[in-house]
Amino acid sequence: MTFKQKIHQHYQQLVQDKIDVFKDMIVALTEDSKNDAKGSAGDKHETALSMMHIEQEKLNHKLKEVLAQKAILDKIDSTTIAQTIIVGSLVKANGIYLYLSAALPKIAVEGINVIALSPQSPLGNKLMGNKVGFTFEINGTKYLVESLE
Repeated sequence: MTFKQKIHQHYQQLVQDKIDVFKDMIVALTEDSKNDAKGSAGDKHETALSMMHIEQEKLNHKLKEVLAQKAILDKIDSTTIAQTIIVGSLVKANGIYLYLSAALPKIAVEGINVIALSPQSPLGNKLMGNKVGFTFEINGTKYLVESLE
């Protein structure tokens, strides 16, 4: 398995774990609201149910965001090596590994830090469609694309 494939697999697992956590939290809230409905009455009951409903809506919104990230990762073929930077490219610029996919947390694979970024981000947008040797500047920092997988 290549370094890029390991990174892709790591991000897929990270996103799947988030999905599982959000689904579990939503199920737990649903169960709590059912149990609360059986034993309570009055304004306190209505307030508690309302708060649970608001929390459930927040969790559903977060779940949709993570499912969108999963959809992006699922479309990427981590075995593809393009000549220009595309979604799914692993770019090394200024010694930093950047994985163009979705905006996800920084991870370490084989002791090497990797940052996943969205092609819509300022840095991702600058990189898209370019090749090894491309130089550019963002916020006063000059970057050089050293390698591409």
